[in-house]
Amino acid sequence: MHSQSLETKGNILVIDDTPENLHLLAAMLTKQGYKVRSVTKGAAGLRGAQAAPPDLILLDINMPEMNGYEVCQHLKAGDRTSDIPVIFISAMNDVLDKVKAFSVGGVDFITKPFQVEEVLARVENHLTIRNLRLSLQEQNAKLQQEIHERKQAEEKFSKAFRSSPSPIAITTLVEKCFIDVNSSYLNMSGYSLEEIIGQNVTELNGISSEKYTITIDKLLETGLLQNYEMEFHTKSGEVRVVLLSAELIDLFGVQCILNIINDITERKRLENEFISLVSHELRTPLTSLMGSLDLLSTGQLGTLSAKGQKVLNIATTNTERLIRLINDILDLERMKSGKIPMQPVKCNVADLIDQAVAAMQAMAERAQITLVTEVVPAELIADPDRILQTLTNLLSNAIKFSEAGGTVWLRVRRESEKVQIEVQDCGRGIPANKLQTIFERFQQVDVSDSRKKGGTGLGLAICRKIIEQHQGKIWVESVLGEGSTFYVILPLAGFGCE
Repeated sequence: MHSQSLETKGNILVIDDTPENLHLLAAMLTKQGYKVRSVTKGAAGLRGAQAAPPDLILLDINMPEMNGYEVCQHLKAGDRTSDIPVIFISAMNDVLDKVKAFSVGGVDFITKPFQVEEVLARVENHLTIRNLRLSLQEQNAKLQQEIHERKQAEEKFSKAFRSSPSPIAITTLVEKCFIDVNSSYLNMSGYSLEEIIGQNVTELNGISSEKYTITIDKLLETGLLQNYEMEFHTKSGEVRVVLLSAELIDLFGVQCILNIINDITERKRLENEFISLVSHELRTPLTSLMGSLDLLSTGQLGTLSAKGQKVLNIATTNTERLIRLINDILDLERMKSGKIPMQPVKCNVADLIDQAVAAMQAMAERAQITLVTEVVPAELIADPDRILQTLTNLLSNAIKFSEAGGTVWLRVRRESEKVQIEVQDCGRGIPANKLQTIFERFQQVDVSDSRKKGGTGLGLAICRKIIEQHQGKIWVESVLGEGSTFYVILPLAGFGCE
């Protein structure tokens, strides 16, 4: 309503019954870049101010019909004009006249005959004050709106926090101490609110210090942690399997962590029972089926037609795929339960790389992929079979997802206490939202990959388990359309895995 024109310094309304004064004021103000409207009667000035409120009014006191004091009183009584600064201009120089001018709402008083410099200085000064006041009002309005919105958001968060069926806890980032927890968290943990608030996360037999530190490190790396599986110990000593999701939040200027827990204990139990049952029940008949198919392929039961041989090849391929899937499932489950002990010995990385390349060379040639190695000598204390399993799995994936004529690099870099192995391809790449999940069981970049590429969705999960059991680390970096690089870090001999 009071917005200032972009082309002028301000809109000024001059109300004076003397035409000479109007012309003089209009000329000097226009010359300085102001937009000026002039009227000779108080009533006309009121109508003009109501219709298009100016930024400032210069008002003469002695006018017929309605004097300046009355005009100012009407201006201050109107909703659209009450905030307009009014500067009185009068030949009267009595103190009482000035006092009355201020009492009816004027902001300044200029005595006639006036000086040009004085008028311009006072006009500019009061326009500056007005603009600052309007700016402050606008900022206050925005602040009040932000406060209102924040209050609404806090109320929504508080309601969701309290009523959520998922256990939720808020902890400080630095001290890792509880600030607040909801009733679901209390029910799962078995503690009372008084026993939890102010305590360190790892002091209540909840989550191991080492595990929680790892989760915090991952959270700080990515800004968000989703569905990180870990064990949770209740007050009674019961062990629950949970998925932890965490996010950094600011709470009254303190960096905190919003921890959301999903209890999957029962689901894990049923899942493990199902996997174990199905895997073992399928293994025996599949072994018999594979033996029968092998017998058919030898021709001892008769020669097959071309069509029959094609059907036999399809059956053999899919049976082998099922056997690989079952073996991978059992392998992964045994690793997770610790039933497959590692057999670490001193081994040379270069030898393992040579063996992995030799094992995958035929596959690479069929896919028209060139394997390139860059190796430095380094000794590990590791289970060579398991490390070789990891390398061939990573190479297999790199070959499968590369275009014909492409190159896959296998590099080894040595640092002071560790060795870094890289498997790089120039394939299709991996979306950012899949970089973490592909290391989970039955996770693939594309659901059609299992059909087109013959994968089980377990290979990377097994790789991660093997590397973690060697006190190492595995991750992937990728750019869509340009390729992916899988990194494996393992401690050198003398620095771990003894």
